[in-house]
Amino acid sequence: MAAWDVRRRLNEEVVGRKAAPVATSVIRGEKVKNPILLWVQSFISPSQSKDGQQLRRKLALAGFEQTTAPIWYSIGRLTLAIGLPLLFLLSQSLSAKPMATFWQIMLALVLCAIGMLTPHYFVTFRGSARSQQLEDEFPDALDLMVVCVEAGLGLEAAFIRVGTEIAESHPLIAAALNRVSDELRAGRGRADALRAMADRTDVVPVKSFVALLIQTDSLGTSIGQTLRTYAVEMREHRYLKAEEKAMRIPVLMTVPLVACILPVIVGALLLPPVIDVIRNLMPALAGHH
Repeated sequence: MAAWDVRRRLNEEVVGRKAAPVATSVIRGEKVKNPILLWVQSFISPSQSKDGQQLRRKLALAGFEQTTAPIWYSIGRLTLAIGLPLLFLLSQSLSAKPMATFWQIMLALVLCAIGMLTPHYFVTFRGSARSQQLEDEFPDALDLMVVCVEAGLGLEAAFIRVGTEIAESHPLIAAALNRVSDELRAGRGRADALRAMADRTDVVPVKSFVALLIQTDSLGTSIGQTLRTYAVEMREHRYLKAEEKAMRIPVLMTVPLVACILPVIVGALLLPPVIDVIRNLMPALAGHH
């Protein structure tokens, strides 16, 4: 009966993992096959150059890990940089009261600069938001990992279990753990898979976690005790970070206090003397002259 129950639970987990959406695949083609995209790629910086690799990494940190992501990024920048000024000039040509030619040229140049910079800032903002979300999700995943390891599961099984359990509440860190477990089952070394996860996330707590696991493997110490110690440090780090944000509130409240409340108070205090001067002193000075 126990063996049948184990087989049933394993089948449910396999079916559930097959039915779950896969964010990224372990084996991915590195070549672009679309002829149009290949033609566009020939005019932009090569993917093997230093700039191309930095752009690919930046897009990957923002969640765009597709091979064609740098090409679509360049297409988007060029489209916005050319399309926005053309739309503005077209609207001015159809307008009944167009602006002066000088201002049309200046605004067209401004719109061109906006079109070039908007994708850059969008990718940067999205990457920062994802990094912050990963940093917020990681301590909860680490606590569950400690429970799984102390319950008798191996590290790879703990990755699979934690990634399945937190897939809905913590999707980013769950996708990262599932990617590591897939790479381990595909035959990649544990140290290489963990280092790849640290590079993909680019979050300091995850990098420290990876370095700690690799050092634990090399020294042969207990993984459970190591994870528990690091989980305690992560909880203290979250508490100190929350305390730091709370201590910043009085400083941040100074700006609206000085800009909004203080002028009203000063106006309320000075208004009666100003009224008295206008009513009494000004007529007296006018009559004296």
